[in-house]
Amino acid sequence: MGRLVWLLLFLCTATGVSSFSASTASSNVKVKENEGVDLTCSYSADFGSSPRVEWKFKDKKGSQTYVVFDGKPTSSYSTRVSMYSGSNLRFSKVTRQDNGEYTCEVSSSSSQFAQVTVVLTVLVAPSIPKCGIPQTVTTNGAATLTCYDPDSSPPPTYKWYKDDTLLPADPNKISGFKNATYKLDSTTGMLVFPSATKMDTGMYYCEVINEAGPAQRCRAEKMEVRDINAGGIAAGVIVALLLVALVIGAIWYAKKKGYLP
Repeated sequence: MGRLVWLLLFLCTATGVSSFSASTASSNVKVKENEGVDLTCSYSADFGSSPRVEWKFKDKKGSQTYVVFDGKPTSSYSTRVSMYSGSNLRFSKVTRQDNGEYTCEVSSSSSQFAQVTVVLTVLVAPSIPKCGIPQTVTTNGAATLTCYDPDSSPPPTYKWYKDDTLLPADPNKISGFKNATYKLDSTTGMLVFPSATKMDTGMYYCEVINEAGPAQRCRAEKMEVRDINAGGIAAGVIVALLLVALVIGAIWYAKKKGYLP
């Protein structure tokens, strides 16, 4: 086997075949916010001693910009980014806006090209999430509870609690929750009751978790499921009709007495 590899290398060298390539020591890098970090990029000897090296950044929304152009950091990065060993990228300090993909592109004067991508994750601990919990819901009506943390990085996992009891993401798999009708999305933080019942009344709060720091939760609030107050609605309708009749009678009387044209 060793002779075969040696023979292949010899044939590639003898025939002038080369392999222009780029690589990195780590394609997934994680670092805490406000700390420094290095993104590495190395290239094969085929490029020679001084190839052109550029770094590009693509954020989570797909927008792309230059970090290093023609071997030098661009103006927006010059105060906290530097190059070392010719092709490696060094951040003196990162922010959550630096989350995304960094691509090192290497090219030679003979138009040979290679690239390698490094994914940078800036770790940001969860903050207290913003929760939306309706106070009252009509029986058999739909109810949506929302939970959102805009700061966590990487994106967090959302958990919901009712009366200090964790609600499983898939209630059908837990014997004590088989009659539950809610739907919980742990990636978006939405807890939906398609048809709420009085059994769903309780104190609810949401918890946010990721690998960057301790979990955070919002304040517990009560959601109460009530029946429609048919008597109150009927009374309201009667009062409204009486008011309309009173207004019509007043107008008729004023017109009969000549108070209105």
